[in-house]
Amino acid sequence: MGFEEIAYKGLETGFRTYAAHVVQQNKIRFVFASPYEPSEKEMSSHIATHGDGVKDVAFAVEDIESILQKAKERGAVVMKEIWEESDEHGKVRMATIKTFGDTVHTFVERSGYKGVFLPGYRSVTTMDVLSSKLPPGMLDFIDHIVGNQPDLCMESVAEWYEKMLQFHRFWSVDDKQLHTEYSALRSIVMTNWDETVKIPINEPAPGKKKSQIAEYVDYYGGSGVQHIALNTKDIINSIENLKSRGMEFMTVPDSYYDMLRERLAADNFHIEEDLDILQKLKILIDYDENGYLLQIFTKNMQNRPTLFLEVIQRHNHSGFGAGNFKALFQAIELEQMERGNL
Repeated sequence: MGFEEIAYKGLETGFRTYAAHVVQQNKIRFVFASPYEPSEKEMSSHIATHGDGVKDVAFAVEDIESILQKAKERGAVVMKEIWEESDEHGKVRMATIKTFGDTVHTFVERSGYKGVFLPGYRSVTTMDVLSSKLPPGMLDFIDHIVGNQPDLCMESVAEWYEKMLQFHRFWSVDDKQLHTEYSALRSIVMTNWDETVKIPINEPAPGKKKSQIAEYVDYYGGSGVQHIALNTKDIINSIENLKSRGMEFMTVPDSYYDMLRERLAADNFHIEEDLDILQKLKILIDYDENGYLLQIFTKNMQNRPTLFLEVIQRHNHSGFGAGNFKALFQAIELEQMERGNL
């Protein structure tokens, strides 16, 4: 995907519990971790239950004491109280609280820290000689992170973000809007005060057959992060480059673009990109009176039908592709059918 490894900690850095590799592309950072010993309990049990997935969605914060204290007063479950780590580059303060399922949020207060990532990590100086010869991923920052819940759990999770972290509701949609012949979902998007962090919370709604939200919950073993959306300024070149690097994406039938052309013409709505190219790349388009967005979803990032990624470009549009959900559902349902899980 065009990420570069920038930092590492493990046996060679004096850390003996697990190995952690940090990869970065512009403002996006992922940390991949794996335990060393069979006797290790916490990480091993999480992997055994959930498979590969997102354990920790970390937030950069400016006042960790105030945020944690308010969360505790409201009843948040603290997994790890404030602790401090330091090295020659400065100090970082962190604390971790529990959110939906086995997922946690770590608050990271790193003002003034000059190191490559966090204390205890060392810089990685070796370059991937093959990756550097391939076109760039052109991915800029995390747009949103989606959490899937079992049926009738969405509202309580949304209320948790309101109460514990003082988030507010940014966008919502119900199963009357998001459904196909077979399945449906409900979704509430939670965001912080500045609207810089967005966390859509999904739950399945009753349908003729099993929705992909229910399939996710079954295979992940409960609530968890369904997908991470990565923002780009140029989705056409980004997807062309990612496909040339070997990334696989979900596809939608050409009939989607036939209906889209009719809708765009009826609404007299203009998009800057060449619709023929968007159709060739299978990029989805959603729009309203203010603007439009372009989005595409990867296939699952592991064997279990759980975590996947999204690439999104926004043109003055702050929604989440409600107009595309039916096409996306139908595409996922075709794959569910192949897996025998519809």
